[in-house]
Parts: sequence; structure tokens; C-alpha cells
Amino acid sequence: MYFIDENYLHQLIDNKVNVEDTLVDDILAKAKELNGLNLEEVATLLNIEDKGNLNKLFSTALFIKEEIYGNRLVLFAPLYISNFCSNNCLYCGFRADNKAIERTTLSLEQIKEETKAILEQGHKRILMLMGENHKETGLDFLIAAIDAVYSVRDSKQSSIRRINIEIAPLTDSEFKVLNDVKIGTYTVFQETYHYETYKKMHPSGKKSDYQWRLFTMDRALSNGMADVGIGALFGLYDYRFEVLALIQHSKYLDEKYGIGPHTISVPRIKPAMNAPASQYIPHQVSDIDFKKLVAVIRCAVPYTGMILSTREPKELRSELFNYGISQISAGSKTNIGGYKQALGSFSEIGQFSLNDCRTSGEVIQDVIKQGYIPSFCTACYRLGRVGEDFMDQAKPGLIKLFCQPNALTTLKEYLIDYADEETKRLGEKLIQKELDTIPNENIKKKTKEFLSLIDKGNRDLYF
Repeated sequence: MYFIDENYLHQLIDNKVNVEDTLVDDILAKAKELNGLNLEEVATLLNIEDKGNLNKLFSTALFIKEEIYGNRLVLFAPLYISNFCSNNCLYCGFRADNKAIERTTLSLEQIKEETKAILEQGHKRILMLMGENHKETGLDFLIAAIDAVYSVRDSKQSSIRRINIEIAPLTDSEFKVLNDVKIGTYTVFQETYHYETYKKMHPSGKKSDYQWRLFTMDRALSNGMADVGIGALFGLYDYRFEVLALIQHSKYLDEKYGIGPHTISVPRIKPAMNAPASQYIPHQVSDIDFKKLVAVIRCAVPYTGMILSTREPKELRSELFNYGISQISAGSKTNIGGYKQALGSFSEIGQFSLNDCRTSGEVIQDVIKQGYIPSFCTACYRLGRVGEDFMDQAKPGLIKLFCQPNALTTLKEYLIDYADEETKRLGEKLIQKELDTIPNENIKKKTKEFLSLIDKGNRDLYF
């Protein structure tokens, strides 16, 4: 439907059941050229079952991720500011018909308290979320909440440097207003691109309008937004169809606006209170198929940031770092007021259940042990490397010339200000190792200077 051609996507899935080794090799060789893949090639990879071919796919995805972004992993924390919602999505704990949940909208002072708790974990990026299309949470409230977050300083005088938002689709006029607000990426998930499944899963509320949601990014990019994020909720329909639709959506945006998705998110359905589709998942995605779809998306859209949440267990999350994931949440809470929950505030019921419940510090230490650089970088957004400018750097793999040193400087800040002694030891060792691999001598020299200045108390130094 529209730019999503359902019949064509189903045909691709059905026609690529038998996958020859030589064809897989050819497609993966093409993927390593960093120019992406066409839908027919994507369908071939999605139908891989052979273990040897899967391993080749996984190693190719890691190669591509490292060619584009290096071995850094960007960290962020979600901040839910309201669970009021007028939609009735069958997979979501915030759905309007869930009468068991305590509905809460944080005051601006409470938002500041949540922000301070997030900052004390060492985070510099927030993803702000709230329920959709409710009178309690309009655009004016969102803008006030954003201003409140940016106003906060923690005990180290640190502040949030970037806010991404995941909110309801906006009108053209609302996007024009939002365009003047200090945010990073604007994200909306289609949830499922399959029309009949979409209508079934969204029986009421404004979200039940498939077309309105599908063309959200057209309105965003047409009205000045620079970076947009898309995603599907895996488990609602055949994961192969959803991946193909995500790629088709990406290509459509890139061809029409010259800007593909800044990020693609890959959540799987997890249990949520009084959300029937989360208890009886229509199209369960196995771990091996989940690994495969992550790797395929990385091969097909090499430039995009791929986001993995704490829905997944820690062991699987750690493995997926090797298959193309480039951004992760850590220390997450999906309930309103969750970061201050220890003080007894608000309901414990979240939008969905989490599987990786480790603290941010525990996640960061494990990331370092795996040889990845935990990154709190926000440089591109703040220097204006957004939209087409970012794509010009990311598509050929030039962006990692900035990603690696910025990851090291932000990690250095974290180690000094927030890390325990073991993490400091491991992190300093990783920084010294990574310094030697910076290919540009001028950037290497400047990075060393920045690290020395950070040791002396300077902060927020970036390329």
C-alpha cells in the first residue's frame, strides 16, 4: 500500500525460499561495498537457514558496522514523561482500555528530578517518550519538558547534551514549530507495515489511521526536520515482511528527500499488562531470526544507526553488538517516575517489561570488556552534522573519523566522574589501546590533548 508494495514484498519472500551459497556470497560481497542492497537481495538473506551462511552474514554485518562507525556503542536512557494515551494498541501497557494502570503526567519539577537521576548514571543523551494524542500531553507540554531537561545540572555539573524524541505523529504546522526546538532525532515506529495487521492491532484512537502514521516522516522532512528514526515492532507480523518494508521505507525517504533514516529500531514484543497481543504474540520471532534480521538490516542500510533496547536479555544484547547494533539503552525505566522509584513515587507498571535490568554502570563495564567503546557523544548534532550533511559523512564511512575520538573523550569523562575503580581500570586500558588505532595523525594528536585536558577538569571537548 502506498510506497509499501505488499504483494511485491510477499512475492520476494516466497520466491527466495531456496538460497544458494554462491548467491549469498555474491550478495555479501556487494554489501561490503557499503552501498546497501536491493529488496531482492534482502529477501535472499532473510531466507538463509544454513548455519555457515548465517555466520558469513553475521561477520559481514560486523565488518560493515565497523567500517561505518568503528567499534563504538552509543548509550542513552529513555525518559517517559506521561502514560496518558488515547490509542488502544493491543500490545501496549499504556493502551486506553487498560484500567489497571495509574495514569500520571510528570510535572516539570518531577521531570527535572528524573533527569538528575539519569545524569547521575553518567548519561548525556535522553530519549523522551510519552503516550499519544492525549489532552494532557500536547506539543506545548513536550517543549516545556525539553526545556526542563536541558536546565538540569547534577552533582558533577553535567547536563543532558541531546534529547531525541519518540512521540505521536505531528501535523505540518506542528513540525514547523518543532523545527525550532533543540532536539536531535524525531522517531515514530510504524509498528507493522502490513495493513490488515495494523488495522487489527490498532482498533481505536488516532493511531488507527495507517496512512497518517505512514507518511509522518514525509511531513517531518518536508517541514525542516533533519534527522528521523523509524522502526517496526517485531512479532506482530512476519519479520521478513517487516524488514523488507523497513528497507523500502528507507529507500523511499532517501530517494525523495536525500535523507534516509538516521536510526532504525528493532524492538520485539514483550509482555505488558492487559495487552493481549503481548501475551499471545501473533508471529513470535526466535532469537536466531532476530539475530538474522539485525544483520540483514545492517547490510541493507549500512549508514543507519541501529538501536537495541533493554527489552532483550543481556546475553543476547551482548551478542547483537557483533551483528550491527550501534546504539543501546542502559539502566532503563519504562514506568513514569521510574528513575526515582526507590523513593516510592508513582506506579511500577511500565509500557512493557524489561529483560536487561542491569545498572548503567554494569552495562558500561561489560561493553568495555567486549572491546567496544561506550560512547556518550553528541557532537554531530551540536556541530550541525545532521540531515544530508550527516548522510554525506556516514554513507562512505567517513563519520567514524569523528566517532572514535569522540567516544574516547566522552568515555574519559565518564570514567573520571561516574565509574567505579574496576571500570576505570578497564576503561583507561581501552582508551590507550584505541588511541593507537586512530588513523589520522592530527586527530590522534588532538585526541590526546583533549584527554589530557579532561584529566585536568575540562569537559565537553569534541570533534
